[in-house]
Amino acid sequence: MIRKMNTAAAPAPAPTAAAASRVNRDWLFWVTWLLAFLMVFWLATVILAKSGIDVFSRADENNLGPVFSVPAQQENIPLPDFMPGIQVESVVRSTSLHTIIPDESFTIPKKYTVEAGDSVFGIALSYKLEPETVLWANQNLLNDNPNMLSVGQELTIPAVDGVLHKVKTGDTIESVASKYQANPEEILTWPGNNIDIVEQTLVAGETIMVPGGEREMQTWVVPTIWRANSGANQTINAACDTSGAAVYGSGYFIYPTDNHTISGNNYWSGHLGIDLAAALGAPIYASDYGVVVYAGWIGGGYGNMVMIDHGNGFHTLYAHNSSLAVRCGQGVSQGQVIAYGGSTGNSTGPHLHFEIRYGGMFVNPLDYLR
Repeated sequence: MIRKMNTAAAPAPAPTAAAASRVNRDWLFWVTWLLAFLMVFWLATVILAKSGIDVFSRADENNLGPVFSVPAQQENIPLPDFMPGIQVESVVRSTSLHTIIPDESFTIPKKYTVEAGDSVFGIALSYKLEPETVLWANQNLLNDNPNMLSVGQELTIPAVDGVLHKVKTGDTIESVASKYQANPEEILTWPGNNIDIVEQTLVAGETIMVPGGEREMQTWVVPTIWRANSGANQTINAACDTSGAAVYGSGYFIYPTDNHTISGNNYWSGHLGIDLAAALGAPIYASDYGVVVYAGWIGGGYGNMVMIDHGNGFHTLYAHNSSLAVRCGQGVSQGQVIAYGGSTGNSTGPHLHFEIRYGGMFVNPLDYLR
């Protein structure tokens, strides 16, 4: 009996632990290299991007791959010839090219000649000073009254806010500082004063700057004039007969000019009113109902002036008019023409000086006008 042989292949032996470990090491090797390559590529991309080279720019015409682009140097490209277009109509606004702002800082006072249209407020603003500083430095000309400014005057302009002081015999830095409520050290160290910091002596007759100093200002104003039978006695009674008028104000004030622009001095301690733009001959309106208690020429630089008592504690004043349209003692309505714009009195150009007073005290008109 012949025995049949089994020819089937024997099963493969199971892989050993050593073989499995070798396969795992091969896999980790290639993953590590792949990660290293990606890191190097990423670093190279960042470095090139910071250098201005774009590795992801558009491919070339044959689409062979990314093109590394380096910014090319700009060349001068000629502009096209100008071709005038459609003519445009516009309003021409006149511009004043005149300026008095100093080109450089200075320590010694300068001189400025007053021109038409100037004001103490505007000059001070141009030199970045307070208006009081300009008045204090020119007391011999203006006597603390901004309405005394005239074309052609030569003003002294200090370099910094404060008071110019003419040294008298016996003056010391401490006494001058005390007089103007200033810091002695600032007087001593101000370059324009040229004071020896060791000797600290002042020379009689010389003018020194007191930075930050201030003094009382003498105010020159027209007295408040009250209508008849008002019971007021703090100033003076009406200069004319006002007994026949019985018009009383509403307490609401309109602008006395068509132009509401400040032209010159604003309201401040040395100028207790506002200057409104008003051309020569422009109508001036009563700001509220009331009785005219003064109409005519007056001193103090006001020129042709109208004052209205509104019968409720308020007065309004209109100065520098070229001519008047009302008489003293006349009752007027709000908005009625009472005068015409001008530059009479001490004035550098046509405008209206306008005041509002309450109980004889000055108030800022801009707080009441509407």
